[in-house]
Amino acid sequence: MEYVVALRKKEEIESMKKYLLEHSYRDYLLFVLGINTGMKLSEMLKLQKQDVMNQDGRVYSFIRIDSGQPVKLREVYLNSVVKESLLEYASHKELKMNDYLFASPKTNKPISRQQAYRIIHDAAVKAGLSEKIGTHTMRKTFGYHAYKQGVAISLLQRIFHHSTKSETLKYLGISKDEDIKTEIDVHL
Repeated sequence: MEYVVALRKKEEIESMKKYLLEHSYRDYLLFVLGINTGMKLSEMLKLQKQDVMNQDGRVYSFIRIDSGQPVKLREVYLNSVVKESLLEYASHKELKMNDYLFASPKTNKPISRQQAYRIIHDAAVKAGLSEKIGTHTMRKTFGYHAYKQGVAISLLQRIFHHSTKSETLKYLGISKDEDIKTEIDVHL
C-alpha cells in the first residue's frame, strides 16, 4: 500500500469537492463524510440510510459505528456540512431506509474499497493535485485539520487507535518541530 498524504490546504479540499460534485453526488458525499468525520473507509461503505437519518428524513447528529476494535461501539459526530450533503443526496437518490449510501448502481451493494480508491485518486488527479492521494487521505485530512484547530493529539490518537502520540503525528504527516498555527474558533 502506498503512503498517502493529508490535504493541508483548504483550496485543495475545495478543488476535490468541486470536481466530485460535478461528477457524482455519491462520490462527493463519500469525500465530505470522510474528511469531516475521520471514519475508516470500511465503516463508511457499510452505512445505510437508516444509520444516518430517521424515517422523517432528519439526519442524526451522532451515529453509532461498530469499529471492530476492543471498544466496539463509538459515536461519530455529523457536522452541518455532512448533514446538508446527506439530505441533498437522499433527496436526489430517493433512498429507502435499508439502501446503502455508497451503493454500486449495478449491484445495489456497497462499492468496493478499490472503487473508492479510484474515485478519490482520480478526483485528485483531475483536480490538479500532485501529491499521493488515496482513501486514507480523507482520514488524514480530518486529523490534520482537527489538530490544527486545537483538538488534542491524545484524542486523535484514540480515534485512530494508535498506541503512541508520535505514531499519530507521523500518520498525519506532522513533524515534532513543525510549527502549526492553531486556529481555535470558539463560537460562544
